[in-house]
Amino acid sequence: MAFGTGGGDAGGRGHGAGEDRPRVGVLALQGDVSEHLDYFRRAGAAVRPVRVPLDLEGLEGLVLPGGESTAIGRLMERAGLLAAVAERSRRGDLALFGTCAGLILLARQVEGGQPPRLGLLDLAVVRNGYGRQVDSFEADLEVPALGDAPVRALFIRAPVVESAGAGVEVLARFRGRPVLVRQGRCMASTFHPELGEDLRVARLFLSLLAA
Repeated sequence: MAFGTGGGDAGGRGHGAGEDRPRVGVLALQGDVSEHLDYFRRAGAAVRPVRVPLDLEGLEGLVLPGGESTAIGRLMERAGLLAAVAERSRRGDLALFGTCAGLILLARQVEGGQPPRLGLLDLAVVRNGYGRQVDSFEADLEVPALGDAPVRALFIRAPVVESAGAGVEVLARFRGRPVLVRQGRCMASTFHPELGEDLRVARLFLSLLAA
């Protein structure tokens, strides 16, 4: 299962008709679920919403979307998904990708509130560290793992990563702060790649499914 990281066109090219597509779920309890479903579908994945532990069956990857981290964490806990996702991740058979609030749910340490979370990424983060909704902004990011062309990133009430552990690979920074990271089979961004046309971040995550 191989995905190129080059190319930022909206449609891109998925797998051929005779190939199996990677199976990815999108946590569908709160947040911008439909945008993530569409984003990963365009990147070549077979996607479906995840609301209960049974929905994880057969999946190779799970996306934790942007939204309200406290609400998502509590809903995951209530549904039994926190324990189920953590167990699958520890077994090594479920890759995880979190955007914005999803990164908070994956972080080991969170300032500005302690939502129920997975804590699988060795990160210390500050919620809404870049400001409120009115402080949203766009920026071009250098991401060497994705080639020479910059990634246009949209930050909306984004968390700030204060520190990353030695085992965390920082793939991109903004003003010196990590904004795209990877640790083992977990990946996370403080920005919203699903709201743009560039599919390279999605394809980079899909490449983890074969790792």
